[in-house]
Amino acid sequence: MTKQKIYFAASIRGGRSDAGLYEDLIRFMQETDTVLTEHIGTSRISLEEQELPVEQYIYERDIAWLKECDVLIAECTCPSLGVGYELAFAEKLGKPCYIFYRPAETHLSAMLKGDPYFTVIPYETKEELFLKTGQILTALRK
Repeated sequence: MTKQKIYFAASIRGGRSDAGLYEDLIRFMQETDTVLTEHIGTSRISLEEQELPVEQYIYERDIAWLKECDVLIAECTCPSLGVGYELAFAEKLGKPCYIFYRPAETHLSAMLKGDPYFTVIPYETKEELFLKTGQILTALRK
């Protein structure tokens, strides 16, 4: 079975209150697939010294990963401008995009909910998030 390349998008600078959830979800997805953006699950995100300014490095690295990925999975309970940009870029590339969020905790952007390209999936519990993510990834492998 060929591993899919997943671009996992979630808030970094917009807030890290769900960092533990991101880490658990990434580990879950890595059981069957490759998560290109596994750093999003770390509690302390740092970059080694780069030759480029850090923002330019992040942009170029993430765009390369978006081009390489097979699917984008986004957790959007904590709003993030960067995740919105990544979703729009992935749509432009024709990558399948799945957006998860907890409706009891946030109002998802109308731009995301209103775009028929995106598959928007509300969830309440971590177990439900894992179940739905697993179903999607299994279906994409077929």
